[in-house]
Amino acid sequence: MTSQKSAFPFPITEKVLANGLRIFVVPYDSPGLVAYYSVVRTGSRNEVEPGKSGFAHFFEHMMFRGTERYSTERYNAEIKAMGADSNAFTAEDMTVYHILAGKSALAKVVEIEADRFRNLRYDEASFQKEARAVLGEYNKGSSDPLQKMSEELYDHAFALHTYKHTTIGFLRDIEEMPNQLAYSRQFFDRYYRPDNVILLVVGDVTADAVLALVEKAYGTWAKGPPRPPVPVEPAQTREQRVTVPWKGASLPMLFMGYHAPGFSSKSIDAPALEVLAELLFAERSRLHKQLVLDEQKVETLEGGEGRHVDPNLFLVLARVKQAEDMAYVESTIEKEIARIAADGVDGKTLGEVLSHARYAFAAQLSTPDHVALVGAEFLALDGRLAAIDEYFASLAQVKSADVQRVARSFFTPQNRTVVTLQPEAP
Repeated sequence: MTSQKSAFPFPITEKVLANGLRIFVVPYDSPGLVAYYSVVRTGSRNEVEPGKSGFAHFFEHMMFRGTERYSTERYNAEIKAMGADSNAFTAEDMTVYHILAGKSALAKVVEIEADRFRNLRYDEASFQKEARAVLGEYNKGSSDPLQKMSEELYDHAFALHTYKHTTIGFLRDIEEMPNQLAYSRQFFDRYYRPDNVILLVVGDVTADAVLALVEKAYGTWAKGPPRPPVPVEPAQTREQRVTVPWKGASLPMLFMGYHAPGFSSKSIDAPALEVLAELLFAERSRLHKQLVLDEQKVETLEGGEGRHVDPNLFLVLARVKQAEDMAYVESTIEKEIARIAADGVDGKTLGEVLSHARYAFAAQLSTPDHVALVGAEFLALDGRLAAIDEYFASLAQVKSADVQRVARSFFTPQNRTVVTLQPEAP
């Protein structure tokens, strides 16, 4: 049992099966309710072969195509009969499948999830249909200027690492996807294996009951083949700038990415960057007051770094009301970063930021589904739920000097990629 000071204050039972499958069971006070999460430690980061981006997201679709035992229709009927909710999502470092169901349905949930992970079946026709659905999803998103800006930002910010493409993949690869049936099976065989999957069960459960069901259903699942390494990104040596013309209705936008470290539960850099993001972009920040409230040059201003396995980007996004103010907005953001790098942050403000971060995290842990969602992220990144407490212990140790150091170290012109959206005049 973790202490009351823990950021993740729940009892945790962990077991590793002989085939490498890891199971975490977290009893949570949610009478009659269970969240069942299958965390595949594969996302767009792992799409290392040229021309093959988008397959992690593609399998988020394909995993609902059924097996010999449970067709798509039967799977959906079982979910409906249980009164459960089943869904999935893909990110750079993970693909997560989740079911929220009643406690009495746990045995059936384990059965049908183990079946589709071990026995997914699809023919060429269903493969091509789903591949075309992914293209449709891409085309639908193309009406959002942020999709295009994100593509340009990551494509220019990364030279070798697979973070170069967004989760849905390069358009040229999506268009070619219907011809990649053989590769799809290779991808599934490589990554959908017990030594690359973590199960997280949260709710009205006992560890003994869960582990018995899981070992019976997954215990003979064979380990997978070796998985290729992800290329290491070299340091960026000069600023990258891209202008995106836009024919649709939109405000001008400024989108900047600064290379920042990958996740480490014990490093002070990521927590210091989290503090810096709050100082720069929270609604009470000086920048927000100046650009959004007082001068009213910016409609929305936001920024921060998501957690990633490998070094990724600290993002800054500003929706600017007038195109002629774009350079001013950018320089104002740069000056505020430089001010914090020089002056740091006073103790009172730092304490408030750290308290808010911890409170906001605790507020997420309000249901078994939310607890599992938070846990799934840290399991994908680190493989341990203990990483949550380690990270927040590091966050509590952040000093003004740490915030100054990360502001000086990472927010330099040569470490930056800038994308601007220029809507065409009406």
